[in-house]
Amino acid sequence: MKFILNILGFFVKAFLLIAFPFWLFLRGNIWLYETQGWNHWLAIAAMAFIVFIVVRVLVLMLWDWIAGPQNLTRNTVKFQKYLVGILVLGYVGITLLNLSGENAKSGKIQKEYRELHPFIRMAVGTWIWLDGELMITDGARVPEDYKKMGLKSKKNSLHYKQSTGYVHAMDLRTKGRGEVRNSILKGYFQVLGFNTLRHHGTADHLHISLSVKDRPGAI
Repeated sequence: MKFILNILGFFVKAFLLIAFPFWLFLRGNIWLYETQGWNHWLAIAAMAFIVFIVVRVLVLMLWDWIAGPQNLTRNTVKFQKYLVGILVLGYVGITLLNLSGENAKSGKIQKEYRELHPFIRMAVGTWIWLDGELMITDGARVPEDYKKMGLKSKKNSLHYKQSTGYVHAMDLRTKGRGEVRNSILKGYFQVLGFNTLRHHGTADHLHISLSVKDRPGAI
């Protein structure tokens, strides 16, 4: 029994070590943006550098544990530096620019992916790596879209393009995915600092939004 607990403990620690840089990057962005008033691109650049340092330290610790400090040469350190840099930049680029058609309800939503705020794109792009069946059901809207859905038009919807130049809300499918799975998904976005709202509207979905200062209270 003790052996099994040790194995489970090892995997939990390994998962936390792997997950920590992602959480730090995504949560740090929102903290700098909402609390410190940083521009979103400046926040991304700053957090990418911080995560680069953190991952380098973790890689050095892992190398020391596996191979021992005596095998840590200058060339190895240089290779690790470039590798970590490529991984961090690759992660940012992939989550910002790419959305598979399998994760968008329609081709229109897939094309509008880059209209979503960068923080939202990176957060949902990261989760898709864990849940490839995640489906974005709505993103950008205009007031007329609410009338087409049989709903009252909203003045302060974060589905509209905001002063930042981006849409600050998206909807994710929850129907047919199970309550445990949906609760974990909701918790993930809450931990990162996003606003979450589970409601039905035209269909059961999870509404995710990022606050904007010139529209306090808007969702």
